[in-house]
Amino acid sequence: MRILFALGLICLVSSCKNETKTNTKPQEETTSLMAGADTLIYPEEKYFKSIRQITFGGDNAEAYWSWDDKQMIFQSNNANWGLNCDQMFLLNVEEGIQDSIPPMVSTGYGRTTCAYFLPDNEHFVYGSTHLADKECPEVPLRRNGAYVWPVYDSFDIFVSDLEGNITAQLTDEPGYDAEATVSPKGDKIVFTSTRSGDLELYTMNLDGSDVKQVTNELGYDGGAFFSPDGTKLIFRASRPKTPEAIKKYKDLLAEGLVEPTDMELFICNADGSDLKQLTFLGNANWSPFFHPSGKKVLFSSNFEAEKGFPFNLYFIDIDGKNLERVTHGETFDAFPVFSNDGKYLAFSSNRNNGGTRDTNLFIAEWQEASPNPVPSSRDSSSEAGGGE
Repeated sequence: MRILFALGLICLVSSCKNETKTNTKPQEETTSLMAGADTLIYPEEKYFKSIRQITFGGDNAEAYWSWDDKQMIFQSNNANWGLNCDQMFLLNVEEGIQDSIPPMVSTGYGRTTCAYFLPDNEHFVYGSTHLADKECPEVPLRRNGAYVWPVYDSFDIFVSDLEGNITAQLTDEPGYDAEATVSPKGDKIVFTSTRSGDLELYTMNLDGSDVKQVTNELGYDGGAFFSPDGTKLIFRASRPKTPEAIKKYKDLLAEGLVEPTDMELFICNADGSDLKQLTFLGNANWSPFFHPSGKKVLFSSNFEAEKGFPFNLYFIDIDGKNLERVTHGETFDAFPVFSNDGKYLAFSSNRNNGGTRDTNLFIAEWQEASPNPVPSSRDSSSEAGGGE
C-alpha cells in the first residue's frame, strides 16, 4: 500500500526531468555486489560508494532484504510482466533482472502490498485483497480536488512461502489490515489496522496472536519499522487538529480514503509509550527506516519542494536534531532500507528512467564516512526544540 502514495503523486506531475543515464558498458566480472561503472550517483551523494540499478521499467518499490541479505522481496505493477496492479516478486540480490521476469511469490489475484521476510528466510508476510476479489481494486487518486489514497478494507495479512503458497492468515478482523513489518529480534510484527475505527498501529506475534494496540491518536499511523534492537518504532502519521481538518479526515476515512500529503514522523517505544513527534517540516515526511546504529533515521521528504517534487532522502537523529540531506535527485527517491549487515541501502527512485514515470529499485554500497556532508536548508530541531 505504501507504493500507492508515491505513484499517485508521480501521476499528478505533468512531466519528469531526465536523470543521469546509465553507462552501457558491460559490467566487469567480479565477486563484488556493486560490479560495473558507477554512473547513477550524483556528486553530492557522499554516502554512496557505488550503486546498481536492479529493475528496469514499471513501478517497483519496497524492496526488503532477507535476514541473510541474499534475497529481496518487492512489489511491482510492471505491465510488461502481465500485471494490472501490484504483486510480489523475489530476486537474488547478486543477480540482475533486466532481461528476465523474477518469480512471482504472491497469488496473482487482487492487490498486494508490503511484503517482509520472516526470520527463517523461507516465508514472508504481506497484505493482499485476493480473498475479497480476484480482480484489482480501483485506485481513486482525487477527491474534491485533493490527492487521496485508498485504504482498502479488503486487505488482510498473510504468510506465504517462497513458492507463493499461503501458509497462514494472520488477520481476519473487518477493515484494513496491512503494512506489516517484522522486528529485527524476530518476535513481533507491527502493522496498521482500522479495527478501532481509526488507522492505528498494532503489534502481534509472528503467528498472529497477542495483538496489542500501540497508537491511539486521531490520524493515519502507518509505515512503521522497528529499531535494530526492536525496542522502538518509527512511523509516519497525519494529525488533523482543527475542526475542519478532523471532519475532512473522518469523512474520507468513512469512504476508505486518506490524504497522505501532510505527514510527519513519530517515534515511540515498541509498546507505544514515550511517543514523540520527530519532524516538524511540513509537506510529506514518510518511508522512515532506522540507521543500523539505531541513533538516526533515514526518510523521504518533499519539505524543500515548492510544487510537490522532488522527494529526497534525509537523515535525522532520533532526538530530532542534525537534519541532513542524503540524496540529490530531481524527482523521487524513497523507501530506503538498509541491509541487515549495514553494508548496502536499497531504495526506489525515478533516476535513470529516461524521462518516464518508471520507478525502479537501486542498491547502493554504503560508506559511513561522509566527506563534506550537505546539510538541509532547514533543521527540524530548530522548529520544535529538538522534537520534544
